[in-house]
This record gives sequence, structure tokens and C-alpha cells, in this order.
Amino acid sequence: MPVETFVFEELKTLTDHVNQTPGLPEDLRGRMIQMIQRLERMATIGHYASEFDTLSRYIEVVTSIPWMKKTEDRLDLAETKRLLDKNHYGMEDVKERILEYLSTIILLKQRGKDAIARSPILLFVGLQGVGKTTLAISMAEALGREFVRIAMGGLGSTLELRGKSKAFPEAEPGQIIKGLMTSGVRNPLILLDEIEKASGEAGLRMDIMAVLLEILDPNQNKSFRDYYVDYPTDLSDVLFVCSANNTGTISTALMDRMEIIKMPSYSDHEKMVIARDYIFPKVRENAGLTDEELLIDPNLWPGIVRPFGYDSGIRSLGRTLESICRKVAKEIVEGKSQSVTLTAENLKYYLPH
Repeated sequence: MPVETFVFEELKTLTDHVNQTPGLPEDLRGRMIQMIQRLERMATIGHYASEFDTLSRYIEVVTSIPWMKKTEDRLDLAETKRLLDKNHYGMEDVKERILEYLSTIILLKQRGKDAIARSPILLFVGLQGVGKTTLAISMAEALGREFVRIAMGGLGSTLELRGKSKAFPEAEPGQIIKGLMTSGVRNPLILLDEIEKASGEAGLRMDIMAVLLEILDPNQNKSFRDYYVDYPTDLSDVLFVCSANNTGTISTALMDRMEIIKMPSYSDHEKMVIARDYIFPKVRENAGLTDEELLIDPNLWPGIVRPFGYDSGIRSLGRTLESICRKVAKEIVEGKSQSVTLTAENLKYYLPH
């Protein structure tokens, strides 16, 4: 296929995308039609290579933003409680706070008011592995919203949130617009994970906190401007949730916009229940093992929960169980065993070294 023919077919495809994107603002639609017409003129005289990729990429991004599509919130408090109890053992105070928070959203929506704008941003604060991310996932599942996680740790520039102008080489939209594109809807639940780690430099950190304040403030985020898109994007339907290991580096202005929910460390008893009833069945299944191929003596759980010392969360506990399952799977594949029962005598062998 001649290059010119390919280019014109691509331009026709871009035109169809622009014309068929629901909810695309008319002035932005007109701007992109003008871009396509300019590319057509350039292609006609054979001078299109330098700008074709830049402008076609821009049009693809803008038409991939969900300007209109959204999910309907599932406003069922009983179902929310069931999901929280199903996915999270213990943490009764934390789950109660979440149910109270969602109750206000449900009540406001039932009365035709803007629930998101009137609600504070939830900030889960706790050590690694205590369940901050999984709680946010459960909230999204309970509401019937798409879930997007944006890792804030090590964020080195405000441009990573705001995007970089298409005038620069290798420009791309920021993490917020990318999150909307990934979710495919304009009202996902977006978790801004570990916001206190956004930057190690004090001055840059304050700049990032200022951008976050704009993103999270319902009075400002109705017209959030990503530098790449270069057009106001409405974020008022997005439900933002934040997490942090501590609040020491978060700006006061941002803290005033948030409701802090402290996540306690798990006790050994809670870890035993979580390991036995929540983690182990999933890990065993993921390793390809059946219930009969790996059994654990109920008296062994204290030694499995804390084999190397205290851990506030359950990540190391999950890794321990994964290591045990992999070792058993290897024995079964090699034909050394048909099934394994962990006992006090062989536990040390199966625990990771």
C-alpha cells in the first residue's frame, strides 16, 4: 500500500473517531477537525511526516477520554457491608467509618444532591500491608465503580499529574487523564496511593501538593486542565481516595480537605484467621493445588504467622504461604508426593529460609 494511501486512510479513521466520540465538547471537536484538515493538506503535498504522529496521537488520546460514559452507583449499604466483611477480617472501626461515609453519599444522591462535592476525601493511614489498597478496591466494588490506582511514590514532577504539552517530543497526558482512559468511564474510584511519598524535595513536594489540592477540590476539579489535552476536563464525578503510611509530609491545606481513617496493625490472632480463611485458600488455588494435596495442622498457624518476627501487615505472611505452596507443588510435579500435610515435624522444612 502506498504511503499516501495509508496516511489518508488513517486520517479518515481519525475523523470517524472525532465525529463518533460521545460527549466530546463541540469546540474541541472543531479544533481536532481543523487539525485533520491541516494534515490532509500536508499529506497532499507530501509534507506530513513530522507532525502526523504528534497530531494523530493527540486525537487518539482525546477521543479515548470518556467524556460522557459513566457507571451507575450501586447504593446498597447492606451489600457494601457484606463485601467489606467478605474481603476484610476484623477492622470493625475502619469498616464502620467507611459505611458511615458511604451512607452520606447514598443519602445525598437519593435526595438529588451532589454527593461527591459535599463529601471529604478519605485518607487511609497505616503501615505497609494493613489493607489500604484492598479497602479502596472493596469500596469500588461495592459502589459498582471502576477502580484505578495511581502510585504517587517517587512522583518526580507535577507534569506526571498534569501531563506534558504536545508541543514537546514524547509528550503524553498525565496520570489522572490516563486513569480515566484506563477505566473507560468518567466516574471511576481513583486511589492516589502513598501520597506522602510524592517527592523527596521539599519545594517540589509542595508544588505536587498544590496540584493534588486542585484535583481533589470539587470547586476546582470541574475544569481540570491537563497540559497535554489542553482543554478543561470535568473530574467532579470521580471518587478520589488517598492512602499514606504517615501524614508528616502532606500539606496542611490538603489535610483540611481529607477525613483521616487510621488503619491499625493486625494482631497475631487476626493474622491467623486471615491466613487460614482468606489468604491460604487463594494461594493454594493459585499454585494449582487442591484441598486434599496440601493440608495444614490447625495448631501450626502461630508458627506460620510469625516465623521471622513481627510484621504490621500481612504481605510477608502471604509470601510465606506462597513459598510453602510452591514447594509442595514442586514435590507433586516431581512425583515425590501425592499430598502433603504440614506438621510440627516438617514445618521448618517447608517454611522459606
